[in-house]
Parts: sequence; C-alpha cells; structure tokens
Amino acid sequence: MEFIVKFLLIIFIAVVGGLPCLYMAISMPAVLIWKVYRKVKYHISIWD
Repeated sequence: MEFIVKFLLIIFIAVVGGLPCLYMAISMPAVLIWKVYRKVKYHISIWD
C-alpha cells in the first residue's frame, strides 16, 4: 500500500512539474517564430 501511494505521488509531482516546462518549451519558440513572421510579412517591429 505504501508503495502505491509513493508511486502515485511521484507521478503527480512529475505531471505538475512537467506541464509548465512543456508549456515554456513550446511557447517561447512559437512566440519568437510569430514575431519573425510578422516582421517579414508585415514589416512590424519585433519589439511590438
């Protein structure tokens, strides 16, 4: 019983820590690509 509780706790901690990490790993390049795309297509400043 104790093993199951520890296992579930480890799984929970991995999910709680992994989701924000995945979000940042995907969103940062996406924002940079979007800014470059707008710069090339619409000649908008990257800093806007």
